[in-house]
Amino acid sequence: METLYHQTNKHIQQVQSLMGDLERTDRESVHLLENELQARIDQIFNHLERLEILASKEPLNRRQNAKLRVDQLKYDVQHLRTALQNFQHRRYAREIQDREREELMSRTFTTNDADTSIPMDETLQLNSNLHNAHRGMDDLVGSASGILNGLRDQRSTLKGTHKKMLDVANMLGLSNTVMRLIERRATQDKFIMIGGMLVTCVFIFLVVRYLG
Repeated sequence: METLYHQTNKHIQQVQSLMGDLERTDRESVHLLENELQARIDQIFNHLERLEILASKEPLNRRQNAKLRVDQLKYDVQHLRTALQNFQHRRYAREIQDREREELMSRTFTTNDADTSIPMDETLQLNSNLHNAHRGMDDLVGSASGILNGLRDQRSTLKGTHKKMLDVANMLGLSNTVMRLIERRATQDKFIMIGGMLVTCVFIFLVVRYLG
């Protein structure tokens, strides 16, 4: 288990390092980097499934600590997955805005008796552009849904970790003060999670209303 644990932890650190390159990567290559990050994150989740099985087979006096270590890795990788989804969410929004701006700048008008009219072929192009914009909005909503799922997964992990920490604390006979500190931290994490979900929902509503 120790070998797989350190290997998984190393992979998480590599993903964290690559995440810093997202903002600096050009538009032509960013898709490749996103795909690589997603593949690495999926591999880490596969390792975590194996680690959970191995942790459950640890001796009783080491099992609880092993599960806590695996939960911490799971929390870290879920945070990375959410960060990647947030980046993709922002990139989709920027691409839609850039596409609409380019379409507006490239639009041609004809003058007829002091009236401005749009040629028929341009109307067809406009309909096509609107279709593409709606498709981009669907992708944006799908990405945001993935973010919300990630936040819910993190909340579930935090609740499980909190319960296990309390069990360990009871086993070790920690003081009531330490127990209160643990519970306070768990409550703060829950409010942060709920706040993130609310902000994401508001952002989706504003985007849908704007594009609609």
